[in-house]
Amino acid sequence: MVSENEENPQQEDAEQVEPHGMFSGRPKGNVSGSCALPEKAKACETQQRPEETFSSHSDLITHERINLEETRCTCHECGKSFNGSSDLFTHQRIHRGETPYMCSECGKSFNRSSALIIHWRTHTGEKPYTCSECGKSFNRSSSLITHRRIHTGEKPYGCSECGKHFKQSTHLIKHQIIHRGEKPYGCSECGKRFIDSSTLISHQRIHTGERPYACSECGKRFNQHAQLVTHLRIHTGEKPYTCSECGKSFNRSSALITHWRIHTGEKPYGCAECGKRFNRSSRLIKHQLIHTGEKPYGCPECGKRFIDSSTLISHQRIHTGEMPYACSECGKSFNQISALITHHRIHTGEKPFGCSACGKRFNHSSHLIKHQRIHTGETPYKCSECGRRFSESSNLIKHQKIHTREHCNKCLD
Repeated sequence: MVSENEENPQQEDAEQVEPHGMFSGRPKGNVSGSCALPEKAKACETQQRPEETFSSHSDLITHERINLEETRCTCHECGKSFNGSSDLFTHQRIHRGETPYMCSECGKSFNRSSALIIHWRTHTGEKPYTCSECGKSFNRSSSLITHRRIHTGEKPYGCSECGKHFKQSTHLIKHQIIHRGEKPYGCSECGKRFIDSSTLISHQRIHTGERPYACSECGKRFNQHAQLVTHLRIHTGEKPYTCSECGKSFNRSSALITHWRIHTGEKPYGCAECGKRFNRSSRLIKHQLIHTGEKPYGCPECGKRFIDSSTLISHQRIHTGEMPYACSECGKSFNQISALITHHRIHTGEKPFGCSACGKRFNHSSHLIKHQRIHTGETPYKCSECGRRFSESSNLIKHQKIHTREHCNKCLD
């Protein structure tokens, strides 16, 4: 039998609710604790006192609350106090290991009927708590409360060490382990350590090859549930992460964070070799291959080598003649998506690249680079024959034909 003890579950349903076929067993036993009643409360119990009168309903509520707060029941096991003997009795099931409420579907048992009711929704699929903002539904009210913080931006749990705030208390607890330097969960396979058990379990799937989360749409499998959730957005087209600056949406938060750097100009990844900086780590990794001279991807057709697989794939289309990217406007096809994007600007008239010196705009970044040399006077292309320099490679090629003709004339002479 599987059991689960919950000391403070969300009281989302009345304890006496007992749907047919859900419960097995009822609580029995005595309360092992004491209820401390003040003299005033004892007097109310033992003497026939005339009813007190109150000037308003709120005064009555306040009076009842004072009496309730003064009537405390204390657990002899751990010293925790409760408002009534029934709450104390429920609490003491934790110490007794008692879980009288059993799920007839899977055998899992609980120490509160309300916990069983919440669990039962796992089997029925019931999600009675709906977010008014986005329509997403949940099987418990506490999950809805946590979810709503995504919309409100509320982060009520703050770290006393560094001031960082979190939406969930569990995230704060996990974060605080960073300050303590504690990593209590170790992998028996490779010795790597983690701050929580769930990360260890996900890590161990690298060794076992286990991929328990399958996409119902295409069958692709994942070793983490979060990866499956993100993947499913490819099929649904859902893009929940929106840039507040330009309105562009993304299907994962990491993509939004990377995109945001376009607006901020932030480039957190720096090359230790030359100091060049990048807004994403993948670009730094690719760049570093320039310094090492490494070109791990080779074309089996012509032997040409490349620093990344995507460039090799694009190159191979020269051999296959494949042009998978077609313009929806005129039907022209291209072997690279970047070429299609650039081409499409002919139809839209978009010119996203502007010169900071004179304001002239271009539909291609390379055209802007060429243009800027007018302002800088830069002439990077040098003729090896006579030393003359040019701002464009095409002008150098034209110039070099003069030397070719001269050599041909000499040969004829």
